[in-house]
Amino acid sequence: MTQRSKARALAAVLLVAGAVATGCGGQAAGSQVAAATQAAVAATTGTCGGTGLAPVRHVVWIVMENQAYGNVIGSRSAPYVNRLAKACGLATRFSAEAHPSLPNYIAMTSGSTQGISDDSQPSAHRLGVTSLFSQLGTRWRALNESMPRACDLKDAGQYAVRHNPATYYTGIRAACAKQDLPLTSSSPLTAAFTFVTPNVCHDMHSCPVSAGDRWLSGWLPRLLRTSAYRAGSTAVFITWDEDDGAAHQHVPTLVVSRHTRPGTRSATAFDHYSLLRTTEDILGLPKLGAASRAASMRQAFGLG
Repeated sequence: MTQRSKARALAAVLLVAGAVATGCGGQAAGSQVAAATQAAVAATTGTCGGTGLAPVRHVVWIVMENQAYGNVIGSRSAPYVNRLAKACGLATRFSAEAHPSLPNYIAMTSGSTQGISDDSQPSAHRLGVTSLFSQLGTRWRALNESMPRACDLKDAGQYAVRHNPATYYTGIRAACAKQDLPLTSSSPLTAAFTFVTPNVCHDMHSCPVSAGDRWLSGWLPRLLRTSAYRAGSTAVFITWDEDDGAAHQHVPTLVVSRHTRPGTRSATAFDHYSLLRTTEDILGLPKLGAASRAASMRQAFGLG
C-alpha cells in the first residue's frame, strides 16, 4: 500500500469513526464501519519499524478493560488489534495485578495497589502518595472518553471514574483540573505522558470485544499519523486492566512504535509495574514502588 493510499484509508477511518461517535445507526452505517475497520487493518502495514529515528520522548497508554489474552489475541472479533500486534510488538506473558479494576490502575501509576481491593470512587480512596502524574508535574495529560467535565470525581453515564486514576491522587488536584480532560477528536497528544481511557463500551468492559476493536481502529490512526509518531518520538502501549475474572490475570499488551521491529513478540514475564518502569525509564524518572523491581520492556521492544 502506498503512502497516498494509506492516507486515504485513514481518512475514511476517521470519517466513519466520527459517524459512530455521534450515534449514527442503520445498515448503511454498519457497512461503513466494517469498511473503515478493514481500511484501518490494511493501513497497519509500515506502522512500526524504521531507521534514522528520533529518540522516544512521548509515551501514550491506552487502557482497555476486562479481557483475557485469548479473548483478544487470535480472535476474529479483534481484526485491528491482531493486525496491529503482527505489524508491531506483542507481550505474550503480560499479567495484571488484581481484581477488580481500580487496584490495577493505581498499581500501574504508583507502583503499588495502595491496599485498594474495590472499585470505590475517589472520595473513599484519598491517596496522598507519589504517582507517575506527580512525578511529571505539568508534563502529563489524561484523556477520558465520555467524561462530562475536567477531573470529574464521580461516575457519569459511560464514564467510570475508577478507570481514571489521576482523580484518586490528592496531591495533584489542581493539576487534575487542568490536565485530566474529556477526550475529543481534537485532544492534543503532545504531552510527555498521555493516559487515554475509552468509555465503558469502547474499552470492551460493557460491550463486545468487537466494539473496542472498532473504536481503536477509528481513534488510533489519528495518533499514528502525527509527525511525532512518524519521526519515532512517540511510543504507544495498549494494555488491559485485568482479565475476565480468571486467576492467572493474563492480559494482552501491545507496543506500537517506529523503534519496534514489525512482528516482535516477547515471552518475558511483564506486568503493569513493568509498564510503569518502562515509562519512567523513557522519561528519565525515578522508579516508584514495585516498578524498581519489575522487568523493563525497553530492550525487548527496541525502545532504547
